[in-house]
Amino acid sequence: MGGIRFLGNVLWFLLGGIVAGLCWYLAGIVAAITIVGLPWARACFRIGTYTFFPFGREVVWNSELSGKPQGAMGVLRLIGNVIWFIPIGFSLMVIHVLAAAACFITVIGIPFGWAHLKLAAASVFPLGQRVVPISVARLAREQNAGAQLAAYRHR
Repeated sequence: MGGIRFLGNVLWFLLGGIVAGLCWYLAGIVAAITIVGLPWARACFRIGTYTFFPFGREVVWNSELSGKPQGAMGVLRLIGNVIWFIPIGFSLMVIHVLAAAACFITVIGIPFGWAHLKLAAASVFPLGQRVVPISVARLAREQNAGAQLAAYRHR
């Protein structure tokens, strides 16, 4: 599967991934210039790097990785994500949704369309998310599901 992911990443990069990644980097630079936007800039650069080569990796919430609820930070991240969405997040989301629609027209573009939809979701709420290998994301979700199942059994 590694060869297919490599080929997918190369095709993605050459057929628009570089433009999508640069859009994320531009958003990060704009956020960093404001100084107040440094948390968003960091998230933009992290997701922008993921955007260059998305196959084989996934965006997951910090709480999925830690297995712990977000607590008060979850509220602050929500506020930060809402503030982010209005000036920049909406634009990135629209770019990725339109690119996904264009990719879905062809059969070979379907995996690229799904990648764009994942990036559209990440553009809505970038704070509190991490980019990890797919195997780590899967393992974290399985462990969280096991913990939830154990909690249900003890009720």
